[in-house]
Amino acid sequence: MKYLDVAKWEFMEKVKSKAFIISLVLMPLIMVVFGVLPGLLASKPDDKPISMGVIDETGKILHPLSAKLDEKYKLPDGSPNYVLRNLKEDGSPEEIKNRAIKLIVEKKIEGYFWIPSAVYDSGKVEYRAENVGNIRMSERFSRTIEEVIVQHRLTSQGLDPAQIKKLMANIDVKALKVSERGGEKESGFLETFASAYMLIMMLMFLVMTSGQLLIRSVVEEKSNRVIEILLSSCSARDLMIGKILGLSGLGILQMMIWGVIGLGIAIKSGANIFELEPVLVAAVYVVLGYFFYSAIFVAAGSPVTTEQEAQQITSYVSLMLVFPIVLVMPVMQNPDSSLIRILSFIPLLTPAFMVMRVSIQMPPLWEILSTLGLLLASAVFMMWIAGKIFRVAILVYGKRPSIPELIRWIRTP
Repeated sequence: MKYLDVAKWEFMEKVKSKAFIISLVLMPLIMVVFGVLPGLLASKPDDKPISMGVIDETGKILHPLSAKLDEKYKLPDGSPNYVLRNLKEDGSPEEIKNRAIKLIVEKKIEGYFWIPSAVYDSGKVEYRAENVGNIRMSERFSRTIEEVIVQHRLTSQGLDPAQIKKLMANIDVKALKVSERGGEKESGFLETFASAYMLIMMLMFLVMTSGQLLIRSVVEEKSNRVIEILLSSCSARDLMIGKILGLSGLGILQMMIWGVIGLGIAIKSGANIFELEPVLVAAVYVVLGYFFYSAIFVAAGSPVTTEQEAQQITSYVSLMLVFPIVLVMPVMQNPDSSLIRILSFIPLLTPAFMVMRVSIQMPPLWEILSTLGLLLASAVFMMWIAGKIFRVAILVYGKRPSIPELIRWIRTP
């Protein structure tokens, strides 16, 4: 079987390349950097006190606000994180505002809060600064100001704020995922989201990387006429199947290595975000979906003759996998909704949607079997179409074929 020889050659050529070895190490590092670095930067504590202005028209909020901020937020050396500066001075509101803005421009304060006298009734406070995008700081001040105002409201009504706080203490709800066999497993939003999102991202990355290699391999061999030498020793069908199998093995090897690394990290850290049964079912969808998308890449990419056209085709096909990722949250909230179930039976979307659904809530057995059957039939049918196009397109140079020409190639016996 010559397609096995082609597959072996494609696999060995790519697996020994420097690009593959570099991507094997570089891609996990990039994913870790993009996943961990933003969180580390967002949680990094301030290294010096931040001066903030307050215009308190009530005359009753500034001091309790300062005390609460000093109590809750401190720098690593134990000093207060925020230093409040009273900007309520003599003058008209416009003059006070102009003096406050001047302090901001001169970098003497980060910004200022304008607390009107009617704040106890309206609950409205204004914040002005050059940079209003510091979400952490604005959220801290908003929450603390709210606490001070609510405490004053309760006290004015003769209620004890400490007792009210005790009565309204947060309730910790423990989420347990129930299986059809009656088993229970502690699982929250993070675990469910992580398992679903990671699996769909692995499918997307596998399709995109292998698909790009597949198209570029064909374009390269067409441009230097190597394709004609290859066809002298094997058929176009063997060449196509061999390329798909070889590059599939390359992508699966990458996923396995990263999976083993991820599993080792999860075990060492005590994390448990994957269950065996959903992962095995999802793996079947990933494999069938990969072959289905590979056939699409072959059918769309074999007629192209330049690297630029190959990149365009790859981008268009990859967009098919972006749509399910956009709908991750709706799928998590209601995986059995009519719309999600209908979309699961569209072959282009079946792999991604079913990978997410089995990770979140296992669908009925009939739905799993029917979507797997549909995906298998679609993959076989797409392979047949890709083979028809591939056998003609690999020997066509120059002008890209039109849609009617592609249809004529498919209909040719």
